[in-house]
Amino acid sequence: MSTIKVSTISPLGTDSTKTITLGESGGTLGIASGAKTSGFGKIGQVVQGTKTAQFETSSTSFVDGGLSATITPSTTSSKILIMCSTSAIHTSTTSAGGETLIKFYDGTTAIGDEYQVAKTRQDGSYNQEGGGGGTAMFLYSPSTTSATTINVYVRINTGSNGRICQNGHGATITLMEVLD
Repeated sequence: MSTIKVSTISPLGTDSTKTITLGESGGTLGIASGAKTSGFGKIGQVVQGTKTAQFETSSTSFVDGGLSATITPSTTSSKILIMCSTSAIHTSTTSAGGETLIKFYDGTTAIGDEYQVAKTRQDGSYNQEGGGGGTAMFLYSPSTTSATTINVYVRINTGSNGRICQNGHGATITLMEVLD
């Protein structure tokens, strides 16, 4: 086995793609144990926000639930994997089948889908609570290297009110930078 030591490898000629081929078709390229590499879907950093104070709303529009975390991506091509887990309850005294929903916001801009975290029965029963909790995940591409705050907003679709962090049971939001 031979060793070649260089500072920089550059393609020859005028190849507009700047492609360098290592090895040959069907060959194997080995990387020494402990060698540093970059990107390739590795996790660059992880931050977490927590909340234990119960939050309640009767709004059918999304309102800030007080659960957030801030991350500063290292490159504009990084993605942020957002994960949230919370206890939740939905109370319905006027209609059946109500839901408590959460949605992620970058500051005050909605991103991703809304997620159901609690639901009451749909059989016409009123004066009931339903739920227990829920989780949500979203892969976000903020395209920035500035500090990015992800907030969890809450709303109900019908009924009386919805709550997260029911009776002080905790909620977490975890942000993971996925390097590109």
